[in-house]
Amino acid sequence: MPEATRGLFPVLLRHAFPAAAAAAFLMPLWWVVVLSLRPPGQGVPVSIEWWPRDPHWSNYSRIFDLVPLARQAWNSFLVAAAAVPLTVLSASCAGYAISAASRKVRRRMVLGAVVLMLVPATALWLTRFVLFKNLGLMDSLWALIVPALGGTNPFYILLFYWTFRRIPGEIFESARLEGAGHWRIWARIAMPLARPTVVTVSVLAFTFYWSDVISPLLYLKSSSRYTLPVGLQALESMDFTDRPLVMAGAVLSLLPIVLLFLVAHRFFWPDELLLRPVDLRKNGDPGVPEARQSQ
Repeated sequence: MPEATRGLFPVLLRHAFPAAAAAAFLMPLWWVVVLSLRPPGQGVPVSIEWWPRDPHWSNYSRIFDLVPLARQAWNSFLVAAAAVPLTVLSASCAGYAISAASRKVRRRMVLGAVVLMLVPATALWLTRFVLFKNLGLMDSLWALIVPALGGTNPFYILLFYWTFRRIPGEIFESARLEGAGHWRIWARIAMPLARPTVVTVSVLAFTFYWSDVISPLLYLKSSSRYTLPVGLQALESMDFTDRPLVMAGAVLSLLPIVLLFLVAHRFFWPDELLLRPVDLRKNGDPGVPEARQSQ
């Protein structure tokens, strides 16, 4: 094989192939943007249209005249702003508690979390409805936020558990010998080292609460408290054949999620984060030796 060809293959493997895969995943998003700019009242084109001949940017302003999308987007933002931090807090505490438990208890709790992941969401609707009704949370945004106190999803708890289990045990043991309790270890050692997991869970939780359409329909009665997904459903029910308006609403709904991922992706650091030294001497805390890679 010629020297030039052998040098070209690693470049293609490192840049061209990932770029092609990224383009394939971004193609549906681009297709939605193109459809949102077509003339109002038109359906989906028969052939592939990479860009409309006469883009109708007015579709984006028109949907605000048909549906109170601004108010609904604000409600969705309030729910996500409260639920995401609560999810990270509760899921990380539960994950740390499982990782610090004995081996026998840890196995049972991990198995229980896996079993809970198999329970369909529909099985919780009636139970939550009765619970929220008795608590007086019906027809309020708190009905959408309260599930975050349970970690939102057992998968998030397992993510934190797996992350904390990968941290060398010598770090936690050294902190305990210096007199640090579980809360201090969780806040000063475990959470800083689990920053990629914190970002991952935050993005996943934000996506869930931002796009949740079932919970508002179940627990909310006042239209002034509806969230953005409910508004998109109402927009689609007005005229199902007017696909450009529906796609314009979908683009506005996807925009915060895309922007959040673009901002957060730089925090997805490699595994070397788990090997960085952690110093608790700040604010008068005792020091902790450097982390060592487990064999």
